This record gives sequence, C-alpha cells and structure tokens, in this order.
Amino acid sequence: MKNFLKFILLLAPWFISSIIFKVDTVFYKSLNLPFFAPPPIIFAIVWPLLYILITLSIIKTKDKDLNYYKSLIINYFSNQIYTFLFFTIKSPFIAFIDTIIVLISSLFLYLNSNKSKLLIPYIIWNIFATILSLTIYLMNI
Repeated sequence: MKNFLKFILLLAPWFISSIIFKVDTVFYKSLNLPFFAPPPIIFAIVWPLLYILITLSIIKTKDKDLNYYKSLIINYFSNQIYTFLFFTIKSPFIAFIDTIIVLISSLFLYLNSNKSKLLIPYIIWNIFATILSLTIYLMNI
C-alpha cells in the first residue's frame, strides 16, 4: 500500500497542466499540420503512458544527486508549461522552444538516472514532438 501511495503521489503532478489548461483541439485542427501529425486522441493515450514510465523511473532510480533533481525539475516544469504555451497563448514558436527544453532535460534526466531504460520511450516521443512542433511552426508562419 505504501508503494502504491508513493506511486500515485509522484504520478499525479504530471497531470496538473491537463487539468488547468484546456487543450484546444479546434485550434490544433485549424493549423496547417504535417502529414505525420497524429490525431489528438493519440496524445491523450501516449502522455499518460509516458507519465507512468517517468514516475516508475523516479521510483526506481537510486543514488539521486543534485543534477538528477535539477534535470527532473526543469523537465517537469517545461513539460507542464507546454499546454499553456501552445493552446492557451497559441504560440507555436514559443511552444517549439519549450519542446527543445523538454527534450534536452529528458536527455539529462536519462543520463542522471543511471540511464533508466524506462525513459527511452519518453526521449523518443520528445524527439518526435520537437520535430512535429518545429514543422507546425514553420508551416504556420
């Protein structure tokens, strides 16, 4: 029971931005999107799975040092602010800059977590998200 509670307490904060900031699917669909842009439902499936993997990685990482916590905090806040930047203030450019921060901080998180294999899908998705974000920005200038 203690481990389950710890898991829930570490997982819950990753959903804050989706609760606070509305995902404007009308705005998303109004943009010029590349052929590889997934439908909105894919994001609703992928992100919770990635949040579970991140949470498991946090729990399983031993010997957490200051660099680990710095990477985690930067990654968490940049991840959380994306929805606001893209869907609330409707700025694909600033959201693209944020995806770069998320990607770089996820790489540092991976390196500072003893290369937790649980973070590999997150890194792959962040690479895809960065490419998607850049392409959306360029197609909508």
